[in-house]
Amino acid sequence: MSLQWQDLMWLLLPLAVISGWIAARLDRKNRRGNSDGQYNSGYFRGINFVLNEQPDKAIEVFTRMLEVNTETVETHLALASLFRRRGEVERAIRIHQNLIARPTLDSEQRAVALYELAMDYHKAGLLDRAENLFLELTEILAHTEQALRMLLTIYENEREWTKAITTARRLVPLNNEGMNLRLAQYHCELAVESIRDSDLINARKILKEALKIDSRCARASLLLGQIEADTGRWKQALEAWKQIELQDPELLDEVIDSIASAYRHIGMEQDLFAYLERRIQNNPGPRTIDQLVSIIRNQRGVDEAHRYVLDHLKKQPTLVGLRNLVDLQLDHHQSDQEQSLPLLKSTLERLAGNQQGYQCRQCGFRGLSLHWQCPACHQWVTMQRSSCLIEPLMTNELKPEKLVINNNILRG
Repeated sequence: MSLQWQDLMWLLLPLAVISGWIAARLDRKNRRGNSDGQYNSGYFRGINFVLNEQPDKAIEVFTRMLEVNTETVETHLALASLFRRRGEVERAIRIHQNLIARPTLDSEQRAVALYELAMDYHKAGLLDRAENLFLELTEILAHTEQALRMLLTIYENEREWTKAITTARRLVPLNNEGMNLRLAQYHCELAVESIRDSDLINARKILKEALKIDSRCARASLLLGQIEADTGRWKQALEAWKQIELQDPELLDEVIDSIASAYRHIGMEQDLFAYLERRIQNNPGPRTIDQLVSIIRNQRGVDEAHRYVLDHLKKQPTLVGLRNLVDLQLDHHQSDQEQSLPLLKSTLERLAGNQQGYQCRQCGFRGLSLHWQCPACHQWVTMQRSSCLIEPLMTNELKPEKLVINNNILRG
């Protein structure tokens, strides 16, 4: 039977174990001069399993023969790590538990074995056990940062945001890279829970704390604006939403409809027109264009809106712009010769809808809805909206350009 590369790797693995066993046996022989007949027997049985391409049985034999001492700990750890990567977590757990039970281990070796056992539990989904071990490891200086980061992973998966905040704050003095962003997002998650519980006072307090931690947290401003709008405080809502332009301009397109609604509620539609005209100068999103076209159409007529859309399409050819153009053409032409326009509009709407989606700029994960935390790589605020330009459609490319929020803005 021919061997594949994966099979070869697992046939070579027992040889590494054998080397550890030989070192241990020689150490015992030098120190005690004991007979090693029983070890020779086990050794040859293990070799026989290797030669007969039965690596699992060979590993079992050599593991039983391999006495735990200071010279073989690394071999045990390597073997258990390979078991875990192979998916045999129970074997890895047994080896690490056996190591920890040995009184001969020094403090550093025991800490390493504890960390690896915690990783086993995490891999097996035994999160309570993993959490307890990682908490113990946070008190060991050499493992503090690693353990805290693993605890963050657990708390994020379990959506235990208060614990995540406490843990992240302990990480700030050790490594502050991206930690303020995560802390602000954890506060936003807590605020979402308060909003769902109708505790808007607490939600406001938490979101303001998020902005103190990370002044560029657009999600906090978005949620604050939604709270104010839901309570009829439209001026405060508008103030909160307009902050997003300073925090993350690419996100503004997702709240532009809400901003327009706020302007109208406070009777400032002319100011809305001026605001949108300023926004149009800075690579606007499709919703911003829709709002401006709608106002021009209502206030200045279809011809003016038609001219505006044509001019915009020359500068930025998008499916949304083309859809707007067809829509305006439909208002202009109602003859039998224009029966194809409704079909063209419907087709463009489908094409624009198919292009819309989200992609993680970190790992490339794609989905129809935006997640503040990527479901694949678990990084925060990395999802971007796919391009609505015509060129990517024509070349079968999809370029992530716009980072947006889906309609359910309370979703994490």
